[in-house]
Amino acid sequence: MIKPISTALATSLFALAALPAAAQDANLCGGAGANGQWLGGDEASSDISTTDSYIEQMALVLLRNEYVGLFTVSQDGDYRIEAQGRGGGDTVLDVRDASGEIVASDDDSGGDAASRAETYLTAGTYCASMRSFDGSPLTAFVRAARIDQEPLTAGFAAPSGGGDGECDLSTAQPLVLGQPVSNPWSTQNVYSLRIDTPMAVSLTAENETADPILTLFDPSGNWLAENDDFDGLNSRIDMANPLPAGEYCVAVDLYGDESVPITVTAKEYDAAEIQRNLYARGDASPPLDGTYPVEPLGELATRLRQDVNVNGDATWYSFEVYEGGLVLVEAIAQGQGDPVLVMYDDLGRQVGYNDDYDGSLNSLLTVRVQPGTYLVAVRQLDNGTTGFVRMLFERYVPARP
Repeated sequence: MIKPISTALATSLFALAALPAAAQDANLCGGAGANGQWLGGDEASSDISTTDSYIEQMALVLLRNEYVGLFTVSQDGDYRIEAQGRGGGDTVLDVRDASGEIVASDDDSGGDAASRAETYLTAGTYCASMRSFDGSPLTAFVRAARIDQEPLTAGFAAPSGGGDGECDLSTAQPLVLGQPVSNPWSTQNVYSLRIDTPMAVSLTAENETADPILTLFDPSGNWLAENDDFDGLNSRIDMANPLPAGEYCVAVDLYGDESVPITVTAKEYDAAEIQRNLYARGDASPPLDGTYPVEPLGELATRLRQDVNVNGDATWYSFEVYEGGLVLVEAIAQGQGDPVLVMYDDLGRQVGYNDDYDGSLNSLLTVRVQPGTYLVAVRQLDNGTTGFVRMLFERYVPARP
């Protein structure tokens, strides 16, 4: 069944990720919003606290690009952000605040490979970044709304574990901040977390074979947050706003193997750690002030080769370009490995991404550049793989008449 197209969509049937609706602040959402489109058609119509109905656009995302939809919140409250692919497309959704921090992330919680994030947002501007899970071209709807408004997706489907979406503290194992616990889902899947003073917290559930799902409930049993597939198939919930004192319930469900141990950790929210994790995944570019390791390659004059032993955490390089042209960056696995490449300009805007090229597991970026500094990250697609990768950097200049 084809979903109805909103009024905002009627004025622009396809919102291409590379074409901004209006000039944006280059640093909005850590650079992710520079080419974003207002979901309501313009900024004034994109405040989901006051709109009569949901706001929505349909986006065509090509290759390894992403669509970024912009919206604002004028009143603190609970909101729903969703993405649903057409023709079986598998969407991945990240919601960033104006500083670029991810406040919600989801892959499949909308059901049928759609994404759905229901979260508490404070007043401000937000970016909803939508991409295809496997990098293939994708046409999808992106919708932002209040919780009381019509949803785009069917919602969270019952996983293979058969969880009922509730949290019974009578069977919960207590969590201690900073102390991981590991249990198979079949023997323990409910945990309690006591907070004595207001505190911002982070929760993780890790084991990709289990493909865990995390859900957090407040002391009254009300749903607070949910996540599936934050880092690979692992899950994470970041409650950046301090939670009131009380006993919280943490439910773990799964899509995978019920017999393997799932490591559950609760710890105090650390904004600096969140940022470092973004750099390690290549989801944001690090600063060039020496606070995060970036190897400077100097001027990219013609051709440069670099070998690196890399795992699931990105290794970063920077290089200088003094005149416009074309830059080619290639990552070639030397034996085992599946390298991923991502490239940013010096303002933190992603200008290139590639995983598999020309039927192989190697990666290739071809990016038109202007004079400036560029950063390139290379990592293994599989967090459990470590292997040598040969990097090739080449610069081409336009032909002169």
